[in-house]
Amino acid sequence: MNPIPVLSTAVTFSFAAAVFRRYLLRGGAHLLIWSIGLVFYGLGTLTEVLLSLSFSESALKLWYLSGAILTAAWLGQGTLHLLVRKKGLAWRITAGLALASLTAVVLVAMAPITSAAATFQPSLPVSGQYKAILIRSAAVTALTILMNVYGTLTLVGGAVYSAYLFWRKRVLAHRMLGNILIAAGAMFPAMAGSFVKAGLADGLYVSELLGVILMFIGFLRVTSTQPAKTARFATQTAE
Repeated sequence: MNPIPVLSTAVTFSFAAAVFRRYLLRGGAHLLIWSIGLVFYGLGTLTEVLLSLSFSESALKLWYLSGAILTAAWLGQGTLHLLVRKKGLAWRITAGLALASLTAVVLVAMAPITSAAATFQPSLPVSGQYKAILIRSAAVTALTILMNVYGTLTLVGGAVYSAYLFWRKRVLAHRMLGNILIAAGAMFPAMAGSFVKAGLADGLYVSELLGVILMFIGFLRVTSTQPAKTARFATQTAE
């Protein structure tokens, strides 16, 4: 069993629990939707653990659905709720995302499995074997691309924009740094596909772990209170 997905799963579900606890204490749709996105992230890494033990059609489809389609989009949607102020707009987009997600669930559940499943090797990364096993329709491929692009742009773009606002106002240095870490962490899973295409299937596991660790650290920085450091940052940057 590869220990990296195990560690990624533990970190991700701890992260999701921390975000959901903050939602229960403070409210905020962005926190609720971030926690949903992180659950999808954790399901993706958990199914990697299960598939490293033996092949399961259900685990493979859940791995593809959660990791390749849903995670980035729902994390990005949380950021959209945080930044969009126009009343009702973020929720209307969320309704569209929910409909697209349900469509993806149905399409992936119906996707045929080839005979290559019989030669699946649990000791090898699933990211290097799934293409020969799972037949993805044009609709599934289109949803995968669209939802990943949308999620990456909203999550990374939103974090970068937030960091820029804190930098421009010369306040809350810890939040600026936290948003930079979140943006950097979000880029790692986004680059995973490049590793797979380059034949570095193990790169997916490493990128997932590094990504969630950076985002978790960034979240903790953003939600911390550091008035003394903030004041010092404001003074230093004004000089």
